[in-house]
Amino acid sequence: MTNKSLTTSDLAQFTGSEQWYRHGLVRKIRFTDGAKYVADTAGAYWLIDDIALGQTEPAIAGEEFQHWKLAVDLEKHSAILTCDDGNDNIVFTKPIEFTDFPLAEIRFYCTDNTILLPSEY
Repeated sequence: MTNKSLTTSDLAQFTGSEQWYRHGLVRKIRFTDGAKYVADTAGAYWLIDDIALGQTEPAIAGEEFQHWKLAVDLEKHSAILTCDDGNDNIVFTKPIEFTDFPLAEIRFYCTDNTILLPSEY
């Protein structure tokens, strides 16, 4: 069960990772302690899955450095997931019709087959 009490100050504590976790479906993808904390605390393994599965798409996988952003409309419980190349050139967009993700926005990087929080970069 998740407690959905994720805050931005919680995320600030992650400045590196002591452990890496292998993604269950896309085995070449790893994620960090911070990414796992988000998934565990907010019940957001679906978000890690979306980023990992995105690596199977040539347009996304072709980007050496990826900046992923989930922008949530907290009133409508919907969101937009985007991936850009780090220079604001969007390579992927996905509307999410329903989410109970607790923050209005969260960002991840994906580089070297690793999903991480920006503070862990």
